[in-house]
Amino acid sequence: MSILVAGSTTLLLALSSLVLATIIGLAAAFAKLSDNRLLRRSANVYTFVIRGIPDLVWMLLIFYSLPSLLNQAMASLGWDVHIEFPPLGAAIGTLGLIFGAYMTETFRTALLNIPKGQIEAAMAYGLPRSRVFLAIILPQLTRLALPGFTNNWLVLAKATALASLIGLHDVMFRAKGAAEATSMPFTFFLVAAGFYLSLTVCSMLVLSVVARRTSAGVKELTS
Repeated sequence: MSILVAGSTTLLLALSSLVLATIIGLAAAFAKLSDNRLLRRSANVYTFVIRGIPDLVWMLLIFYSLPSLLNQAMASLGWDVHIEFPPLGAAIGTLGLIFGAYMTETFRTALLNIPKGQIEAAMAYGLPRSRVFLAIILPQLTRLALPGFTNNWLVLAKATALASLIGLHDVMFRAKGAAEATSMPFTFFLVAAGFYLSLTVCSMLVLSVVARRTSAGVKELTS
């Protein structure tokens, strides 16, 4: 039962990381399409470095190595400060940073497929940028990015299991503890597997409904 109760922690981690990844991904996608060379290069370096290093290495670097580095820097300045990241915060930050890089490419591709003529026409009519984004860009961005967004979310949801390695009491942490205490690893890891599978199924059902709603108008126009 404690494994399923820990599911709330896993869901909190997954959803919080998704929100952070979406924000980072949108910002980096617009940066990649910006006329500003510095923004473009920074976004390119970010996605290249993040995707070139394994997720587990990032998790360990941010949770263990980064606080140690910061503490050494504080000590060299003569400041008596001790920095330590909570497991949940470190996990959210790490997964948000990692999947923000993947979301960047998803959103960038979607933005490139939005007809520029629509945006130019809206600007010519004098619509403010906020109105153009909400009324023209965002609806089409949602529809075009949804397949890639769905795939990234499903991978992110499963990647939350890495947080158990830094002491977060999530589903995998509880399953591992129960398996070691009872010498029944198959049973408890099977329960954990069932939890992640259920999360995947529910996510696909919800996102398929969203996909139908966002593409309904397009299907009517092309039929």
